[in-house]
Amino acid sequence: MEYLKLCDSDYRFMTIVWDNAPVSSGALVKLCNEQLGWKKSTIYTAIKKLAQKGYLINENAVVSVIIPRERVQRDESNYFVERTFDGSLPGFLTAFLGGKKISKKEAEKIKQIIDDYSEK
Repeated sequence: MEYLKLCDSDYRFMTIVWDNAPVSSGALVKLCNEQLGWKKSTIYTAIKKLAQKGYLINENAVVSVIIPRERVQRDESNYFVERTFDGSLPGFLTAFLGGKKISKKEAEKIKQIIDDYSEK
């Protein structure tokens, strides 16, 4: 299975795009400079690269999202669980919790999610 994956810098850049899209490329330059400390040339290179990969589109100097954040998060999470825990969600949860306790409210929310996604 082919997963959507972004390197850390591309993910940080896309977070700004997801939070602000549609956004003019000029406004995006300002945001990325403020939040990431990136130069204009770096930002335009990122726009071009991620447009070529199909994550965003830059039309008439307006950057819009093609692939939503939730899709990337889902694919990256699935990839991580497959690679690191042989696809075992219980194995991942055990390692993630690492012996820590969670609140009753968190446990109830997790139980509800499991119920919602369980095979019927």
